[in-house]
Amino acid sequence: MTDLAPAYPRNILDEDRQGVLGRPLNRVDGPVKVSGRATYAYEYAGVGQVAYGFIVGAGISNGRVLEIDTREAEAVPGVLLILTHANAPDQAAYVTADEIGEHGGSPYGVARPFLVDDQVRYYGEPVALVVAESFEDARDTAARIKLRYAHGHTPASRVKARASHAYAPKNVRGLFPTDSIVGDFESAFASAPVKIDATYETPYQAHHSIEPLSSMAIWENGTLTLQVATQLPMDCRSVIASTLQLPPERVRILCKYVGGGFGSKLATEADAVLSALAARQLGRTVKTAMTRQQVVVNAAHRTESVQRVRLGAARDGKLLALAHESLGHTATFDEFTEQIVDSTRNHYAAPNRITAHRLVRLDLPMPGDMRAPGEGIGMLAFEQAMDELACATGIDPIELRIRNEPTVHPETGKPFSTRKLVECYREGARRFGWEQRPTRPASRRDGRWLIGYGMSASIRLNFMAAARARARLDANGHVTVQTAMTDIGTGTYTIHAQIAAESMGVPVDQVTVELGDTRLPPTPGSGGSWGAGSSGSAIYDACQALRARMAQMAGLPDPEQLSISNATVTIRDRSLPVAEFMRQYAPQGLEADGSINPGREMQDYSQNSHGATFAEMAVNLDSGEPRLRRLLGVFEAGRILNAKTARSQAIGGLIWGLSSALHEESLVDERYGQFINNDLAGYHFAAHADAVNVDAVFLPAVDDKSNPLKSKGVGELAICGSGAAIANAIYNACGVRVRSYPITLDKLLLDPSFPA
Repeated sequence: MTDLAPAYPRNILDEDRQGVLGRPLNRVDGPVKVSGRATYAYEYAGVGQVAYGFIVGAGISNGRVLEIDTREAEAVPGVLLILTHANAPDQAAYVTADEIGEHGGSPYGVARPFLVDDQVRYYGEPVALVVAESFEDARDTAARIKLRYAHGHTPASRVKARASHAYAPKNVRGLFPTDSIVGDFESAFASAPVKIDATYETPYQAHHSIEPLSSMAIWENGTLTLQVATQLPMDCRSVIASTLQLPPERVRILCKYVGGGFGSKLATEADAVLSALAARQLGRTVKTAMTRQQVVVNAAHRTESVQRVRLGAARDGKLLALAHESLGHTATFDEFTEQIVDSTRNHYAAPNRITAHRLVRLDLPMPGDMRAPGEGIGMLAFEQAMDELACATGIDPIELRIRNEPTVHPETGKPFSTRKLVECYREGARRFGWEQRPTRPASRRDGRWLIGYGMSASIRLNFMAAARARARLDANGHVTVQTAMTDIGTGTYTIHAQIAAESMGVPVDQVTVELGDTRLPPTPGSGGSWGAGSSGSAIYDACQALRARMAQMAGLPDPEQLSISNATVTIRDRSLPVAEFMRQYAPQGLEADGSINPGREMQDYSQNSHGATFAEMAVNLDSGEPRLRRLLGVFEAGRILNAKTARSQAIGGLIWGLSSALHEESLVDERYGQFINNDLAGYHFAAHADAVNVDAVFLPAVDDKSNPLKSKGVGELAICGSGAAIANAIYNACGVRVRSYPITLDKLLLDPSFPA
């Protein structure tokens, strides 16, 4: 809605005087990473003689630990400490989602104790920590601990099997309503000339970041410094302080570099808490890293889901009734609800609507956020259902979506901050050659391969959180910006440098970015695609405050009377280099703080990023193998802060969607409630050979309702819908509609409708 008054009017970033913001600059942290000089949590040397922790996980899914026999383990040379529930220090009580809902706070910033009782709640739950002189000693000793259990009930580990026990949560994570109802869906659906009623299933999925969950704890003079792989340093500090019952100022979190997160490092896990407890007890630095198998258990995983989509339409494709109902899971001891249907509420115009979230409790670890939570799997179902409606009406899938494009939010009536979804459809169709799409499934061949085209829409919530930052200008004209933000591989160092350079009128190589330290100004960290917009806006504000101080030093009543470009300061009709200005007016240097807080714009507008994905798939007639030929995403996400890193993020997201559609699935041994393909050999995802000809394009745009940068979240947008485009292309290629992800060759080859 471009005619609405801007929440953030024209500013210095719009003037583009320095010419660095948005440009495809190389990563400023690239050299230290490729040379191996970027230090990750487990790689720090520590203080004094370092000890090593190794976690022991439970071998049952539910029940009690009757006995932990550590006699043989304690006799191993080099063993320093074995912590169990019998001797672990006191910790604060676990805080549940219900308690957070009653008292407020972040779900990632509350007490998370470990080894507090004899209860086992899921397979692999930490039941002991061994600390020894070396990692090998600790790992070997852990294998010598003997555990005896009182087994509980037969584990419940699949969503469909527990469907009769489903319940409605009070809300969805305190952020979204559980259900939404508009109009009279049942009557409208019953009378609709064209109906789709389909059920889709998505599997459990696991994080596999290159860096595992790992921590190093150092106590000095009653203060804890924790080097930890975390996406949310401020929340991590809150967790550690709350759990160990310390004042927050006695806990310092450091995470200068993080080797991937994707949601797996939002929560503070056992490696951090137990390292801190053991280090305090031993008076030594303690490092603990989880094995990949332990990460699969202890880092949050993606829920399995069963989703029913019902669409009722007129013969011209206009939606009359729309329903999207999801069934996911949560743990037996706490609650997490993935917002699976929330994206549907934002998406298409239909006068009669139902959306609903339901949960079942399973004897599994807590599910949680995995990149693009909600939309990532909700759109696998809904965008495939839209393709089914296009086939049922005989309308081109793009045209069908355009006919159902809303002018305001379909359920709340709020105006969109920006929405260029139709432009994404049309630009993508032009670039992809959509007019060459086979009109009939299984009608185009290339030798023994069937060829098909598919597309989907993409939508991802845009969010901003409160953040602070500090900007310093030294006597030599060098700028340093500081926030407690993290860089989990997304390019934060580079984007922050570009924002500061553009704001202060200096080259990027005159900017130093400091991140990943809770002694720096607090930010919400990396997650939910909110990082750049939140922390970056705080940096912009700090730089504006710094410019105002410069103007004051120069005796200018209005900060806009001071201009800086190409490291040159112009004061009225006089120009001088920034370094010379500082020597004359502030030889001691200048410093200013900045902040951003969400305003009415987050309440008054529907805030989303949008896009469209196009896929060309080939299906082998002999083996049923589906193979990608081309994948294109066209997106609108406000101002792009770095064209190169944004495109890289989008290509990564498209590949993630490809993985979700064709490969990713965590399998559960239902006898034991155990994830069994828990390493990189058994858990499949797209490799280089799978991800051929993948490209991403961003439409020129600014969103003056989002934040001072006028940007939107980019990181997760491309995941949303890309898997459905793959599924739709497979159907167009071979005529088989697979509603249970991942789409593997057996599901195609064994389907009766697969071409002979």
